[in-house]
Amino acid sequence: MVALASLAGQVVQTTSGPVRGIAAFDGAPANGTLSRLDNWQNVAVWKGIPYAASTDGANRWRPPQPRTPWNTTLIADPAPGASSSAKLPVIFWTHPAGGSGAVTLFDGGGMATQGVVYVNYNHRDGAFGFLALPELTDELRSDAARGSSSSSSSSSLTSGNWAMLDQYAALRWVHANIAAFGGDPARITVAGQSAGSAAVYHMVNAPHTLIPAGAIHGAIAESGIRDPRDPLAASLAESYNNASRPWANLTSTASFPGSGGEFRPTLDGYTLPDTYARLLGQPPSHAVLLITGNTRDESGAAFGRTMTVAQCTAALRQQYGTLAARALAAWPATNDSVAGEAYNQQWQDTSRVSSWGFARGWSNASVSSRPIYTYYWDHAPPGQNQGAHHMSEINYVLGNLYKTSLPWQAEDYAIARRMTSYWANFARTGNPNGDRDRDGIDSEDIEIWRPTVANETVVMRVGDGWGAMQIAGREQLQLIEDYFAEQVPF
Repeated sequence: MVALASLAGQVVQTTSGPVRGIAAFDGAPANGTLSRLDNWQNVAVWKGIPYAASTDGANRWRPPQPRTPWNTTLIADPAPGASSSAKLPVIFWTHPAGGSGAVTLFDGGGMATQGVVYVNYNHRDGAFGFLALPELTDELRSDAARGSSSSSSSSSLTSGNWAMLDQYAALRWVHANIAAFGGDPARITVAGQSAGSAAVYHMVNAPHTLIPAGAIHGAIAESGIRDPRDPLAASLAESYNNASRPWANLTSTASFPGSGGEFRPTLDGYTLPDTYARLLGQPPSHAVLLITGNTRDESGAAFGRTMTVAQCTAALRQQYGTLAARALAAWPATNDSVAGEAYNQQWQDTSRVSSWGFARGWSNASVSSRPIYTYYWDHAPPGQNQGAHHMSEINYVLGNLYKTSLPWQAEDYAIARRMTSYWANFARTGNPNGDRDRDGIDSEDIEIWRPTVANETVVMRVGDGWGAMQIAGREQLQLIEDYFAEQVPF
């Protein structure tokens, strides 16, 4: 947890006990990187604050249990506001699958310099986070019947969503305690990338018995939310299982946490209340403002892909079936030198159309008064060969280029400043544009980011360029829509 504050070294009272943090940056700017961040000297950090009891032993396959309060001051240093009454906006960050809040890519010091309290955390993952077995379900229901479960007393409870229950518990702890760190509990924006993006959307739809009403003000879902008719929705971050699985059905490689495999959320009707498509067709439990988008070289697209015309043709025919002739015309591979890029282009168009399709569904679900902003990230960080890859925007939106040893250029710092400002403005006001004069952004230098509306087929381009861009050509858009119409909504 980090906050823009002079709270370093001060004792802060939480519901669990007193804690004391330290200065986030402990010396002069390294290689000039920190000098590009305003107010870095004033950022305080608290690390390792437990929001629930340990999940070792008997708690391994139980919902998160309350932590016994401590009496002595916890020194939260294992690794803004001048007081705890500042009421700053809060960003509550969930890391991708297999990650950890301790990974330097998710460092929030740069975000905190924008006047935001930044929180990240750990939760059970992989097998420990999503294992669903009939025996564990029986134990869970028995706990609930005895009143010892922190989730629900319903006899319909199903095991398998331990990670989600951890995530909800962490958010409840933050909502209850963030004011002591200078944060505003009425302005918490839940944010995350990939599986963290799925966690964000799960929180938005969680019942108020798990996340209290008013605990979420905004949501930022990076590289995860898609049109429920998009087949990729079933294989990316939103996916879930529909039933428990016997232990004998699990593969050895899938049995380890963080490995993915069989372990995904379970559609239990409570922790995860309904299918992805049906949830999008109704108002969410928490009426929030929302940002979502994708990067250029992910979700099927791969930077520098090479393939022959024959390979591209075969791949498009297999994917589009009866629509293949239209697909071959929409993304023509005239020779082997352009075939890979043609194939990439159809994936890139699909990602933009899919984000727009989700936004359209969001707006139609009686939440049109709650704006949704969509983006398309196309900047490739220097010193790597994957292009604008999955996770490539994170350094920039969190403003922590100082934590990654890539050969950053002046343009990277400029892009990071703009992206961090968008995210912080959204957390502060619900509008990524914020107060442009105050934030030092020349209105002639960067386009205003406008909400996505159903009758405007545009997305906000961010990275190598700024401003509204068409999600796809008319022919490509209609083809993708027709293709989605043939699919079973996820």
